[in-house]
Amino acid sequence: MSFSQKYHQLPTFDKHAGEHESLQRKDPRKSLRRSPFLVIAIIMFLGVSIPCIRMARSRASLSACNSPQRNSSTLANLPSHYTLPSGDKIPSVALGVWQASQGEVGNAVKTALSAGYRHIDGAWIYRNEEEVGQALKASSVPREELWLTSKLWNTFHAPEDIEAALDESLTKLGTDYLDLYLIHWPVAFKEGTTVLDEDLTADPYPTWQKLEELVDRGKIRNIGISNFNIRRIQNLTANNLKYQPAVNQVELNFWNPQPELLQWSKENGLLLEAYSPLGSDKQVGKSLSVPEVKDIACKLGITPAQVIISWSVQRGTIVLPKSVTPSRIAENLAVFELPQEDFERLETAATSHSPQRVVNPSAGWKLPFDVFDGQ
Repeated sequence: MSFSQKYHQLPTFDKHAGEHESLQRKDPRKSLRRSPFLVIAIIMFLGVSIPCIRMARSRASLSACNSPQRNSSTLANLPSHYTLPSGDKIPSVALGVWQASQGEVGNAVKTALSAGYRHIDGAWIYRNEEEVGQALKASSVPREELWLTSKLWNTFHAPEDIEAALDESLTKLGTDYLDLYLIHWPVAFKEGTTVLDEDLTADPYPTWQKLEELVDRGKIRNIGISNFNIRRIQNLTANNLKYQPAVNQVELNFWNPQPELLQWSKENGLLLEAYSPLGSDKQVGKSLSVPEVKDIACKLGITPAQVIISWSVQRGTIVLPKSVTPSRIAENLAVFELPQEDFERLETAATSHSPQRVVNPSAGWKLPFDVFDGQ
């Protein structure tokens, strides 16, 4: 199976840089029991000093490199967009809002838009679309310059349920169309339950046909899939589809690089989107401490996070880093083309260990199969 049209990379335009280092904090409670005024003073001090310490540690890390440093301004930029089969241009780096809590996600979106992001990746199940929509409304960025993605949850796969679920997301986001709408998982539940709908799980074509209808009606511009393995993609595309999947959003990072899926997708013209590009929350620190990542960061004068995100875009994927920290949001948008030897070194390191998938809800959903079986 080969899709009739392939996506294309476009030149990069403006990018933005920043600082990114985690800070190990000691427990101050023992020294704070003496006076509430001391507590207040220390809190105020920390509020001012922590960003400075983080920046200083990041710069100290770079200055401690044993190899000559290269100025990041001399690095070539990577594609800022890909062109989908529809002709629409999707930004190569997005702000992911998965696990961004209420009260934080709105400020994260505002910060991202100010930093230059134009791609926001969300979903109905994230439970934060209303706050995202409020931040978008408060922004001066025109709707036509934004790329908004949402996802169809498992309980809405029945064709008669899809439009109402879509309309809920549209209302909360404050828009009358989505740039991209994905089937979130290749698993369908019966409405309002976690009981497996075996028919729609085995054959997602009726779901896809309804999505195609919504494209024709202008409520969605592009449709795609998420967490589909090769076998499940082939099962869907074996049907006579009017519109092929534009993207497949999957867990893709140093610990779970999925080279076979990446190669197959390129050969078949299917663009991959990488969620958790720095690893899951418990993996981020380990990702930024990978020796090859640190060495390349030192050599190029960029941060370890920028190395990993740049490597991901250079692999030909859209990258969805998530953060609510302003400096890190800005930093994650700055991607650079790694020298070929550094790119290959990191690719080799990533594909030389056993894959470590973190996101697999099969057991939690009590499925009688592994959702990634056969990948």
